Amino acid sequence: MKISEVRRVVLKIGSSSLNHPQGGIDERAINEIASVIAALKQSGVECIIVSSGAVAAGMGQLKLSARPRDLAGKQAVAAVGQGVLIEMYTRYLERQGIIGAQVLLSRIDLAQASHYRNAQNTLEKLLRLQVVPIINENDTVAVDELCFGDNDTLSALVAGLVGADLLVILTDVDGLYSANPKKDQSAQLIKEVTDVSAVECMASGAGSLLGTGGMVTKLRAAKIATRFGIGMLLLNFTRLPELSPSTKSQEPLGTFFQPLKHRLAGRKRWIAYAGLSEGSIQVDEGAAKALVEEGKSLLAKGITNVEGTWERKEIVRIINSQREEIARGVVELSDAEVKLVKGLHSEKLHQFVESFDGEEVVHRDNMTLMVDA
Repeated sequence: MKISEVRRVVLKIGSSSLNHPQGGIDERAINEIASVIAALKQSGVECIIVSSGAVAAGMGQLKLSARPRDLAGKQAVAAVGQGVLIEMYTRYLERQGIIGAQVLLSRIDLAQASHYRNAQNTLEKLLRLQVVPIINENDTVAVDELCFGDNDTLSALVAGLVGADLLVILTDVDGLYSANPKKDQSAQLIKEVTDVSAVECMASGAGSLLGTGGMVTKLRAAKIATRFGIGMLLLNFTRLPELSPSTKSQEPLGTFFQPLKHRLAGRKRWIAYAGLSEGSIQVDEGAAKALVEEGKSLLAKGITNVEGTWERKEIVRIINSQREEIARGVVELSDAEVKLVKGLHSEKLHQFVESFDGEEVVHRDNMTLMVDA
């Protein structure tokens, strides 16, 4: 995808790109981001920032040499740094005549359907007002069970939330390589990826002391974004100016992940990746085939086992006999009710479950496949 074809872009900025060698945030990096956003906006491109760096900013403010390891310590440092970070973004964007808005998201904001819509509506309104949303996870209140875990994943979910054309993840590497370039001099930059699953084995662990992401999380973000029908560009932060429409050079040199043709849209995006699943339903081979290959709904007859606790209308994982996740969906019955009816023919369901006159445990319209058919 050419930058000139993009009308809405999400820029994810990693901690490694913002960190100053002497500690804290490098204001020159923030200034560079603001300049590129100004150029993009002048050419009609709407921009959303997903920025790491709150902990790094807090460490600089508190003059800490090591990142806190405990949750309370990280949250306290992030609370200090968040104000520092947003003030810098706001100041440098204002110099470009642009208004920025801080948006802090927690996992629960995307997990519940009503919260998801509210977040979506707010971001759309900000964009209509020509404001640049600056998004980060609400680190000061998040708990481990309700964390995104990394801003790479958050940026992919935000790209889906706002219907972006492109997700750009800016980091300290040039892109995805055929091997670790630090250890293998023959490693080659992979310029384009059509199937994320085929390159997942190339990922390694986190590379930055300040960041929580690594190539693993970037490929996870690529898998989410491309399933949404959104291309993702993995780009070295030093090449950020190449995103500017005024640049006369060729397309930015990094790794571009092609969007899938059969994309997830609307509610199914939320079901697949944003909503929290409370348990799992295991199905036999016949039911698995009907779901994956034939696009059928899940019926009670094909259910063999139930794990977890949930109420009606919550999201569950659907796994096959090998315990591989094949789908996710909004379940019509509680876990206790599913246990009562598993293995039964559909016409017998109403005999065991009150106030239920349907046939499907999970309807195909409320289900997203997690594997390729």
